[in-house]
Amino acid sequence: MSQNANELQIRVYYEDTDAGGIVFYANYLKFFERARTEWLRRLGINQSQLAQTEHQLFVVKQASIDYKRPAQLDDLLTIHSEITHVGGASVHFAQKAWCKEQLLCESTIVVVCVDANTMRSTKIKPHLRSILEQAQD
Repeated sequence: MSQNANELQIRVYYEDTDAGGIVFYANYLKFFERARTEWLRRLGINQSQLAQTEHQLFVVKQASIDYKRPAQLDDLLTIHSEITHVGGASVHFAQKAWCKEQLLCESTIVVVCVDANTMRSTKIKPHLRSILEQAQD
């Protein structure tokens, strides 16, 4: 797989593995979070700046994950992310972890936009929506 704007390469470190030497299952969610965050940053959406200037945060509402094959110490993973839906206050992502040409894990993640002060869901501001919708194409 080539490195695209919506891909992030992550090396598996010792701290990512369990006693059997394979990636601990919950760490895939960390890898997916990093990939989404870096992709949004490349799109011009810096989440800490968003919280300060726009008073909006994106929080995970739902996560579904399907494990196919284990990753191991020193593997170089490619995390592919895509936006499948932009709602009024939510963004749906499909993400996959690959090692070379083998699919290791795939997920669907729903994030919701919330007001940073009240932590209640709120509509995604128009300029952010535009960026996200363009990334969806």
